[in-house]
Amino acid sequence: MVEAITRRTERGAVRQELLGRPIRPSFQAMSNVLDTEPLDEDDRLVALYAAGDGAAPRILTARFLPLAFRLAMRMLANRAEAEDVAQEAMLRLFRAAPGWRPGQAKLSTWHYRVTANLCTDRLRKRPMLPLDEAAEVADGAPSAEQGLTQAARHAALARALDGLPERQRTAVVLRHIEGLQNPEIAEIMGVGVEAVESLVARGKRGLTAVLADQRAALGYDHDG
Repeated sequence: MVEAITRRTERGAVRQELLGRPIRPSFQAMSNVLDTEPLDEDDRLVALYAAGDGAAPRILTARFLPLAFRLAMRMLANRAEAEDVAQEAMLRLFRAAPGWRPGQAKLSTWHYRVTANLCTDRLRKRPMLPLDEAAEVADGAPSAEQGLTQAARHAALARALDGLPERQRTAVVLRHIEGLQNPEIAEIMGVGVEAVESLVARGKRGLTAVLADQRAALGYDHDG
């Protein structure tokens, strides 16, 4: 699945270049940046992409496409929409590369913010929908019964997340699923750290309330 999005994204980047976008700075100017600025690895990749390096698009896509798809899938609970968002987020990264200023922000933070905003735009344009399909069960599940229980838990969590207000959902996903720290989440969401703490706390309370009556049905009461 990710490989298919990667191919579409890279073809999209090529089409953008054929249309004249991104407009690359001179190679000498970019070489000067690479030679004189202490760049981290992500900034260096963006600079190489803007300078026309042939390997940079694939490396950037392999690094940032899964991040975008994972976040979009959690926020949208719809695989097709998540794939579209992940591809659009990558194309925006490619378009932004020529004007990227090293050190202005972490590239991953910028990419999370773009992805979250794309998801929010889609959520605002559609009614709240229930999750129709349970999450896939990983290969090697101990038993069919345990696999079904695990799938039910994933589906219940996805439905509960889908029922949260969008800002609480974003904060909870970034904190407890993506594992980001509150200051970075604050930068992604454009709010203060205290606001993030409040959103996460309210989101967790909302999830707990929704899932509380389902513990027995989901098999939690039988866990050790």
